[in-house]
Amino acid sequence: MKNIHKLAPFSIPAYYVVLLPLVGCSSHDDVNQSSISFNKLSPQMTHDVTIHGILLWVSLGFLMPIGILIIRMSSREETGSMRVKVIFYLHAILQTFSVLLGTAGAIMSIKKFDNAFNNSHQILGLALYGAIWVQALVGFFRPKRGRKERSLWYFVHWMLGTVISLGVIINIYTGINVYIKKTSRSATLWTILFTAEVSVIAFLYLLQDKWEYLQKQGVILGNVPITLPNREIPESLNQKELFLEPCGKVNALQNLFD
Repeated sequence: MKNIHKLAPFSIPAYYVVLLPLVGCSSHDDVNQSSISFNKLSPQMTHDVTIHGILLWVSLGFLMPIGILIIRMSSREETGSMRVKVIFYLHAILQTFSVLLGTAGAIMSIKKFDNAFNNSHQILGLALYGAIWVQALVGFFRPKRGRKERSLWYFVHWMLGTVISLGVIINIYTGINVYIKKTSRSATLWTILFTAEVSVIAFLYLLQDKWEYLQKQGVILGNVPITLPNREIPESLNQKELFLEPCGKVNALQNLFD
């Protein structure tokens, strides 16, 4: 499990690099074989397709990864502190909105579009609809910290979140290509914007793990006081022992209270 924790920070960015070059090729084939029945889109259908894409982009392509970045901030905070609680509830709120908006986009696509589910965009989209609800239930029924099953829960929650994030990226790119094919409109701007967003999120994801290390590079470690993060100092420990003074040097104020 420790090795899994070490690999976690690099998993999502690594998958971005490996999978993104493949998205264009696979989605191109799927667009040519797409079975969506509206070959000539009416203005209303074009509007519905646009709203569907925006809902899924905002929910799964933006709110969900932002929620992931926010909850990772709690690892540097003291356990049980007010900041940790605020971070957790902010994460929960963002993920809840993400699931609700994603569900609205799913219902819209099922009701308004003729889905044959014989191409990767529709199949992957259907799988993501179910996966986000499974992930929400897994997050809701999390074990308390310190219990044995907590490690297994963390692994499942992290792995499922990673798979969903990668699936969303692929499906948004294939959805953009379907939009281009069916509307004969240019989506270059949307592709650039989404690619820029993915790149920024991946950069911030990696930066979170190295931020404290980067801050310490300009500090002389010998002058930094020793701290015990996320731990309480035992009452039985004499606090004078925590601050050892050089031999022959005595605090002048100490004589007044000894």
